[in-house]
Amino acid sequence: MTATRPHAVGGMPRGLLLLMSVATGLAVAGNYFAQPLLDSIGRELGTGTSQSALIVTAAQCGYALGLILLVPLGDLVDRRRLAVSLYAATAVFLLVSATAANGTVLLISTALTALTSVGAQVVVPFAAALADPAERGRVVGTVMTGLMLGLLLARTASGALSELGGWRTVYWVNAALMALMAVLLRAFLPRLGAGGTRMSYSGLLRSTVAMLRYEPLLRWRAAIAALSLASFSVLWTALTFLLARPPYGWSESAIGLFGLLGVAGALTATVAGRLADRGHVQRVAATGTVLLTASWAALAAGAHSLVLLIVGVVVLDLAHQAVLNSSQNVIYALRPEARNRINSAFMTTFFVGGAAGSALTSVAWAHGGWPGVCVLGALLSTGTVVLLGLERITVNRAVGRPPSVDTGRLPVTTEGK
Repeated sequence: MTATRPHAVGGMPRGLLLLMSVATGLAVAGNYFAQPLLDSIGRELGTGTSQSALIVTAAQCGYALGLILLVPLGDLVDRRRLAVSLYAATAVFLLVSATAANGTVLLISTALTALTSVGAQVVVPFAAALADPAERGRVVGTVMTGLMLGLLLARTASGALSELGGWRTVYWVNAALMALMAVLLRAFLPRLGAGGTRMSYSGLLRSTVAMLRYEPLLRWRAAIAALSLASFSVLWTALTFLLARPPYGWSESAIGLFGLLGVAGALTATVAGRLADRGHVQRVAATGTVLLTASWAALAAGAHSLVLLIVGVVVLDLAHQAVLNSSQNVIYALRPEARNRINSAFMTTFFVGGAAGSALTSVAWAHGGWPGVCVLGALLSTGTVVLLGLERITVNRAVGRPPSVDTGRLPVTTEGK
């Protein structure tokens, strides 16, 4: 029987919170499973290197479209039904990938899988809606821990499953898990209905864009989080190049295991959330941006010191999680009736920042090696400090009620009357 209460007395049930955390992690992981498998896929399907690499691009493009086109629907339709439908659709598209006979089919199914995997971004604001205001930071932090663990561990799990039964095994297992998640979410998510919005789908999309225009805090926090993810992406994109060359000269498997250091950062998301619940959200954000910048000093020295490299990686991951969690805590409190549109605008900007960071890394490495990469990462991180300071100045000076964005239209002004 489906639950009808948003949360138990004293907070959200731990079992439901764990389910939502695991669900987000599995959904996001599906977009990264293919990365270690590209060579195996190319050999079996007879695709060239360039076409195999397009699988990663297809996943990124599909996810971006899902963020823009599907996530806002949570403010228009029943959120439980939307989440379950997206998870079920993802399972179907994963089955298509598992049985793909050629590279074209795999590319299309990968894009569709990524498109519907934004069900994770429906579950995150769903959790925020279920949580008491006093525990929202902890709840969102816990769900985001699951999401980040899925992102970080996907490649490791993919390699292990591929060793057991080939690259198709990865897709079969993920399809089964996503189908199971759809069933469990259908059984245990409470009915919240839609967010109370009454508008057409096109109006919903216009309203999503308008959120960025009329909500200053959303703009600031989305930009800050985007720069933070850009810095994060710079590190993890270039780290492989550094570790594969002298003085390290590590193998691919060793480099993959090094990525497990990122788990430490993911596991601290709940700590940042608890601090935010206690009224320290601005301190968490400020500390996160400063540590994000400082971590690049250790990373720069890490070119010749494994200890300092590890310190830099862990600190950067911790700082990134603090910045992200504090930003989500702020934006989810803005407009409860528009939480999915806000999340759509925020996450789209967030992932654009990550893509930009990855693209800039190749340029920085080509022209400056690891020192150039560290300068780029430090500049992006410093940008988070600057933007947070400007946010505090401008928001504190702001007066008046924020305009309505339900229809995406400018509010009627009373100035001059």
